[in-house]
Amino acid sequence: MPFRMLYFNKEYFRVIMYKEVFYMSDNKYETNYSMISIENTLDGKKYKISLELPMNFGWYDGVSMVIEKFGPVADIPLKYSRSEGNMAIFEATVDLKTSAIYRYYFKCTVNNQLKYIKNGTTIVNNISEEDKLKMSVNFEIPDWAKGAIMYHIFVDRYRKGRKEELPKMPRRTIHKSWNEEMVIGPDRDGIWNADFYGGDLKGIEESLDYIKSLGVSILYLSPIVWSQSNHRYDAADYMEIDPYAGCNEDLKSLCDAAHRKGMRVVLDAVFNHTGNDSKYFNEYGTFSDIGAFQSTNSKYSNFYRKYYENGQVKYDYWWGMPNLPVCNGNSYEWKNFITGVNGVIDHWFHLGIDGLRLDVADELTDEFIELIRIAVKRNKEDGFILGEVWKNPMRMDRGYIDSGKGMDSVMNYPLMDALIRYFKYGDVNKLDYIIRDIKIEYPKDTINTLMNFTSTHDISRAINLFATYDFQEYGEWAWNPNNSDLEWCSKFKLTPGEYKYGRDVYESYVFALTFMPGILSIFYGDEIGLEGMGNLANRKQYLWGYRDKKLLEFFRYMGNIRRNEEFLKEADLNLLDVNRDYIMFERINNDDKLLVAVNRTDDEKKFALPGDYEQTEGRVYTLKKSLPGRLNPYGAIAIKNRK
Repeated sequence: MPFRMLYFNKEYFRVIMYKEVFYMSDNKYETNYSMISIENTLDGKKYKISLELPMNFGWYDGVSMVIEKFGPVADIPLKYSRSEGNMAIFEATVDLKTSAIYRYYFKCTVNNQLKYIKNGTTIVNNISEEDKLKMSVNFEIPDWAKGAIMYHIFVDRYRKGRKEELPKMPRRTIHKSWNEEMVIGPDRDGIWNADFYGGDLKGIEESLDYIKSLGVSILYLSPIVWSQSNHRYDAADYMEIDPYAGCNEDLKSLCDAAHRKGMRVVLDAVFNHTGNDSKYFNEYGTFSDIGAFQSTNSKYSNFYRKYYENGQVKYDYWWGMPNLPVCNGNSYEWKNFITGVNGVIDHWFHLGIDGLRLDVADELTDEFIELIRIAVKRNKEDGFILGEVWKNPMRMDRGYIDSGKGMDSVMNYPLMDALIRYFKYGDVNKLDYIIRDIKIEYPKDTINTLMNFTSTHDISRAINLFATYDFQEYGEWAWNPNNSDLEWCSKFKLTPGEYKYGRDVYESYVFALTFMPGILSIFYGDEIGLEGMGNLANRKQYLWGYRDKKLLEFFRYMGNIRRNEEFLKEADLNLLDVNRDYIMFERINNDDKLLVAVNRTDDEKKFALPGDYEQTEGRVYTLKKSLPGRLNPYGAIAIKNRK
């Protein structure tokens, strides 16, 4: 198979062995050899590179390894070392600093002609960006996150486990019943996001068997610390669970129960801002401690980003929202409070969590993110860090991932946008571009842990996205509705015909998404057709008695496939064809490979099976009774084979 990625670590090395056909010009040779060998030297900082080349073509001059990282880093000459049989061995020693990704290739001169080594196996005259190899140095992502299925829960709206009534608290409204209509926009007192249903950690723990039936192995919880709003992205006390969500002991109980069922727990971490009604800012005097709003002499004063205007202290607010004062990511006091020993991260991990999702990660400093990583790894060596970054993180001139000292992976907004545009509008070019972009520029482990979501708390519900054309086809994101009026969003309801159409397209989309590299993330309720237009109406309570059972069974079917085909966790993606009718791609890893074809239209579509799949004794998975070579309307097929 083509060589794709090497992982370097001070404790071990890997030698990549090949039995490959080696091509040059019209000649063809087959031999057993170790094409590339890379190992640590004793000091743990340098790596020995060995390259074996067949002598059939003549003598090699100017053999070198070119290393790139968004531009050339080094051109390392490899010196002839010795010959073994028909192979000439060239070697070098290189110092490689920690990095999530380097790209590299080999070049040489044979018979006075400059040649390149494609994919580490084939001598060619030219080399493309896709032919270059990738490697990581001291950067590994936990295996449990690779190719997993995640269930994303907006905690207040999922399930209420407690029997007693919720305690009354200032500036909060409690719904009289679970089925009562939610408030979208400000309440009668002008307060936003202040209506609570009381979904809690006990309710999630009671639902673990249901969640696991979807093939889920990761629970991703929206913020659960004490906050002033139902979304809890405005922390009031990082050390205490919000009383409406439970208590610290409930989080520990949930984590313990999840671990017993083979699940991990990832918590939403909001470290860019707090609430104004918090013990740290304390604008309303709710807390006994003197907050930053009350005095610059507060022990929390340096937690926040401030400036002076006309001799008075002013604070920055996130996107100008007066309830969200921005924290000072350069402040020692703030960084130490979050990442220091016995700080917030230590506290959460001691309660049993396994990873963090960093809210608005692109607004955190690189140094702060590195400190977060140190704190996470201090608690759990296999702790996972996922960031909210909306665009290609490798092109933002930041150390988010490529430094190897920051986050492990990100939410995959570019691919989700491209896939939605493809299944809604037939946008072939963007999907083709984004897939190739990710393959070339992202580290392999990051690709295998990208958060590929059905929808999230920030965008319209998946069923709404595919059921109507009330969205901006040429807007920045495919999920932006044409109308953002809150009243329109709150009253929006799909007709039965729209819902059926949306479900057909949605199932074909999810089929393709299931076989894409990365984490398949299901936003609670998407598996039962929960509606929601816009990023407030999308946070409706889970309607346990009104589920689309057909859609639920489809999700369980797809979860079963994902769980059973374990090779998908690390398999490479090979895009074979994407046109206005269907997308076809392969997933390949070691001896396993799988062909996927998905029809985005309401017509039957025929396609030519690649030769390796014309006769197979492997597994076949279908949607809408499609067959090899024939896709029914909005149908799909996946064919498993052996290499």
